[in-house]
Amino acid sequence: MLAVILLIGIAASAVAISVTHGLASARINAASGELAAALRATRAQAIVHGAQRNFVLDTRDARYHGASGREVQLPHGMRVGITSASMDQGRDGTARIRFFPDGSSTGGRITLQSGQRQWHVNVSWLTGAVNVVDVVKQP
Repeated sequence: MLAVILLIGIAASAVAISVTHGLASARINAASGELAAALRATRAQAIVHGAQRNFVLDTRDARYHGASGREVQLPHGMRVGITSASMDQGRDGTARIRFFPDGSSTGGRITLQSGQRQWHVNVSWLTGAVNVVDVVKQP
């Protein structure tokens, strides 16, 4: 009887660990999708209003805001980096991607990383198109 209870306890803890990792992965995957949606919304605002709109990313505090002005905090423990035009890189850890009325942008890549998982949110300079790539890092 005691052995059965011990086996049930071990199985329950294994399931709990698996669920915890799955939830963390889902939360981070959702964050990359929301960031891509904010980039697309900023592009749409530039087209609709016929004026440049900026998407601003704070790499130190892992937060961003687009044309809506709403600030979004990325999940705790997520590291973020950006590759964009040098003139759009601030000294204070902020960087921006600018979208223009014709739909084009200054382009760039935002990298989200949590543990060994990494996502690239790519913005095309020519079309302003945004896509998310789940990068598998080799050990």
